Amino acid sequence: MKQTRKETAWKKSRKFGDVKGGRKWAKLTDNIFNRQHNFLPPSENEKTPIYIVDNSSRELYFPITVQEIKDFISKLPKEHTKNITHIWLRKMKKKDYEKEGRIQGCFICGSGVNLIVIYPFPTDLKMYFGKKKPSNKILKWYSKYEPELVQSNGEWFLKWTEDKIKRYYLEGLLLHEIGHQIDSVYQRYWSANYKKQKAENFADNYAYYWGNELREIYE
Repeated sequence: MKQTRKETAWKKSRKFGDVKGGRKWAKLTDNIFNRQHNFLPPSENEKTPIYIVDNSSRELYFPITVQEIKDFISKLPKEHTKNITHIWLRKMKKKDYEKEGRIQGCFICGSGVNLIVIYPFPTDLKMYFGKKKPSNKILKWYSKYEPELVQSNGEWFLKWTEDKIKRYYLEGLLLHEIGHQIDSVYQRYWSANYKKQKAENFADNYAYYWGNELREIYE
């Protein structure tokens, strides 16, 4: 489905937020990236979340559309998503994508903004891990989406189909970042005593539980 720029209205400010979670597929542990947002919080009567959609490159694409995201999150309890202010399908150049370690997404909050960022996926549908076989922990995380593990020319990668990577982006990645958002708003508020691994466990468990709950409805 082609997305129009009408769905991408957004505002800028000089206020910055903090990254609260992000997922790479080369490593299952999430990284706290040095990223900031420059969004203004929505006005009182503005419908949220506000969607921002960048044009992707030839080598990368967004497996999910704004409408698919809307339909999917509408099936969650409203209190889980009511505090999300923006969802940004953010473009990335292939060289930056590889340099960043194949980042998938992140949650950023601050200054009245709760922003989920989703990054594109390679058009060849291959998730590369390098010369070392991915760990059982990583393979377990992706196993329910049934990608094919392949070794070719000394490189390991997961080969996906369009349907399978779409499912992962909705049921795994998007729900994981929503889990971070819920954790930030309702749980420990990212205190100094709240270890990163606990935050990751919460987001992973949230994605696992609600992915299973929504699958039959979504399908």
